[in-house]
Amino acid sequence: MKIALDVVGGDFAPESTIEGAKLALEELSEEVTLVLIGPEDLVNSELEKAGVNGSNIEVCHAPDIIEMGEHPTKALSQKPLASIPYGYGLLKKGAIDAFCSAGNTGAMHVGAMFSIKAITGVIRPGIAGFAPKESGGLGVIMDVGANADCKPDVLIQFGEIASIYAHHVLGIDKPKVGLMSLGTEEKKGTLLTQAAYQLFKINRKINFIGNIEGYDIFNDKADVIVCDGFTGNVILKLAESIYSMLKKRSFSDPFFDQFNYEAIGGSPILGINGNVIIGHGVSSAMAIKNMLLQARQMVHSQVHLKIQESLLD
Repeated sequence: MKIALDVVGGDFAPESTIEGAKLALEELSEEVTLVLIGPEDLVNSELEKAGVNGSNIEVCHAPDIIEMGEHPTKALSQKPLASIPYGYGLLKKGAIDAFCSAGNTGAMHVGAMFSIKAITGVIRPGIAGFAPKESGGLGVIMDVGANADCKPDVLIQFGEIASIYAHHVLGIDKPKVGLMSLGTEEKKGTLLTQAAYQLFKINRKINFIGNIEGYDIFNDKADVIVCDGFTGNVILKLAESIYSMLKKRSFSDPFFDQFNYEAIGGSPILGINGNVIIGHGVSSAMAIKNMLLQARQMVHSQVHLKIQESLLD
């Protein structure tokens, strides 16, 4: 298994990415090789500083860098030798099994759409986020930012795709799917959620339990929370802000500690022909480590192939 990491992606790269790779190597088996992508001299220098070496490390030379503030489409076309397009090139060829980056989010999303592309039948790939549950474990929120505006059929497919991830990666049997709304009644919500509800009711691929509200995010009512990317992004950042406020006040609790973005490491793009995880721009070494460990789970589960198979049914 080969998992690639964009060494120059992120606000604190390359120090954080190399240190994160070092931490991951301590937990990954020998069957996993980390492919480190970036300017070769820089990568080798940082590896030497961190005291990282071994046969399960490969360095791929990508001389250019797409900066965090660059326009995604322009950057991808003007910098074909940057780490992000280089990583996607490896993934498209099958030279790696997963690609991880805490770099330019837009470039990561656009790069996926134009290189490895959406799985046939997927209307719009989405970015999955995660919600810790009071009883333990995680729930999946989809979408959390890729698609601010959605149509009902897109939301239905988010429910299907996220259910497959929840089952095969998180190990949840028959994941319960809830539609985020402002009331549990069938007729509550926006025109979008009301129309989507009717389609969810007749969908036999998922275990739909109806509408859920904001206070259901962290309980066990739903394992998969479906919403448009605008709503999902607000939920995700609200949870992160709660953790930040509690930390500033020196409050620590095992449940609220899971609101820390480092605990998961990154958000997978679901619905594309490959395993891709986007990390937070401010990713620390711990976040990078957990992103790489999540990538291993995705590869083991072959979740993108499971999604492909489901759409063929």
